[in-house]
Amino acid sequence: MPVFLLDNSHVFPPGNLAREDGLLAVGGDLSPGRLLAAYKNGIFPWYNPGESILWWCTDPRLVLEPRELHVSKRLNRFLAKNPFDITFDTAFDRVIESCAQVRLEQNEGTWLSDDMIHAYSLLHRMGHAHSAEAWENGALAGGLYGLAIGRVFFGESMFHRVSNASKAAFVALVSQLREWDFALVDCQVVTRHLLSFGARTISRREFLSRLSVLVRQPSKAPPHLWC
Repeated sequence: MPVFLLDNSHVFPPGNLAREDGLLAVGGDLSPGRLLAAYKNGIFPWYNPGESILWWCTDPRLVLEPRELHVSKRLNRFLAKNPFDITFDTAFDRVIESCAQVRLEQNEGTWLSDDMIHAYSLLHRMGHAHSAEAWENGALAGGLYGLAIGRVFFGESMFHRVSNASKAAFVALVSQLREWDFALVDCQVVTRHLLSFGARTISRREFLSRLSVLVRQPSKAPPHLWC
C-alpha cells in the first residue's frame, strides 16, 4: 500500500488502506480539527521530534472494553488501602509533560515534542482531551491522558514516579468510563502491561466498524471537568 501525502484539508484516506505496519499518511499539522478527524477515523499521530508528522492505523488494534477490566488480586489488595488520591482533569499539562520527562529521564526517548504537548493541551482546553492523576501526599505520583469522543476513550500515554501510581489512575479511569457508559478504550498498540488489564486485539476492520458507530453516540460523561 502507498503512504498518502496529506493536503490542507482535514480529510484522511480510509484507515484500511494503511501499510502492513500501520503507516497510513504523512504531513499535515496537529490542529484540533485534524486531530479530531483522525481519531474519529481510528488514526493517530506518532513520529519522532524533527520528523514529518506520521499518521497510523494499526492492525490488529488493542482495545479494552471497560466492563472487561481485569485487576489482579495483588493489585486489588494494594488499591484497597487507598494509597493514592485520584482526580480527573486537575493537572492535564503536568501529566502530559511528565509522560515526556519520565521517558527522557529513563533514556527511552519520546514522541511527545513541544508541538505534540501544545496540541493535546489545546484539545484539553477545548474539552476533548482528559487526564487521570494519582497523588501521594500532595505530589503527582502518576497519571495518564487521552481523548474522549462519543463512547470511546483514546488512550495516549501514562507515567509513574511512584510504583503502581499509573495503574491506580488507569483502574480508576476505566471504572469511571464504565459508569459513564463508554464502550471502548483504544489502546492502539499491543503491550503486555495492557493485556494484563483485560485488553485484547481485534482486527482493524472490526475496530473501524465499531468506531464509526461509537464516536457518534453520546456517553454519560459530564460536559465540563471530569470531577
